[in-house]
Amino acid sequence: MNFKFAHNNINVLNLDESLAFYKEALGLTEVSRKIAEDGSFILVYLGDTSTKHQLELTWLRDRHDPYDLGDNEIHIAFTSDFEAAHEKHKAMGCICYENKAMGIYFIADPDGYWLEIIPEKN
Repeated sequence: MNFKFAHNNINVLNLDESLAFYKEALGLTEVSRKIAEDGSFILVYLGDTSTKHQLELTWLRDRHDPYDLGDNEIHIAFTSDFEAAHEKHKAMGCICYENKAMGIYFIADPDGYWLEIIPEKN
């Protein structure tokens, strides 16, 4: 067997706010959407322009309380033009942690999920 990554999932409270954040902060755009017949959930799959990997945002109609992210030790990492990304995220005010010794930083989405930004490897 040869398993391949398909997507990662996170649950969000405000789908429109999250879609706007992921587009502005990371350039992710909607690839597909599934809406439950009874309106109880919406799944939106986001993609970048370079890979097949997707991020699934799940919105649940009956969820009103913030998600408990525990110690928030799980994250998704992205790579890009590091300096330009850092300036953009600094201007957005979404940088939540920097590790200058490792040359990485994290941004937080509207629900508090941490997203790691790492330099592109040459």
